[in-house]
Amino acid sequence: MHPRAVDFLAIPPRDAKSGLVNVIIDTPRGSRHKYKIDEQLGVLKLSRILPAGHSFPFDFGSIPGTRAEDGDALDVMVLLEAPTFPGCLLQVHLIGVLTGRQTEKRKTIRNDRLLAVAETEVNKPAVRRIDEVDPARIAQIDHFFVSYNLAQGRRFKPGRPQGRQAAERYLRAAITRFRKGG
Repeated sequence: MHPRAVDFLAIPPRDAKSGLVNVIIDTPRGSRHKYKIDEQLGVLKLSRILPAGHSFPFDFGSIPGTRAEDGDALDVMVLLEAPTFPGCLLQVHLIGVLTGRQTEKRKTIRNDRLLAVAETEVNKPAVRRIDEVDPARIAQIDHFFVSYNLAQGRRFKPGRPQGRQAAERYLRAAITRFRKGG
C-alpha cells in the first residue's frame, strides 16, 4: 500500500474553528536536511543538506494557501522545545516577524520569516508576543539565517523584529497574493 499524496493547496491558511494559523512543518528542529513542499506532487522533497555543524534551531515550515514575495508559501519558524516531524500540521499563534534582506548575485530581496508558537486545546503558549522572547534567542535565530545563507553563497542581513500586527499584515498580503495567483 502506497501513502497517498497530500493536497497542500487544499489546506486553508487558518483553522476555521479556532482562528489559529495552519503551518505545515517541512524541516524539524535539529535537522540538517532542508525539505520543501512540492505542491504539484503533494509531497515533501529534499531541498538541500546543510553543512556539518548547521541545523535548524526550531521547527520551520510554511503556511498553506499563501504566497510570499519570493513566490513560495510564507515561511514560519515555530518556537518549540522539541522537534515535530516533516509534514506535521501545527496550529500556531503568530507572535512576530523576523525581517531581513537576502542578497544573491547582486540582487537583494526581502526574505522575512514569521515567528510563531504552537497552540492546542490543552497546550496554551507561554509566549504571546515577540517582546516576550529572550533577545538572545532572537539573536541566535538571526545568526542561523546569516550562516544558513552564507553556506549557500548568499548574504543575509537581519532587520529589526516586528510584532504580531506586522505578522498579521504579512499573512493577509500573502493570502491575497495566493488567491490572485501570484
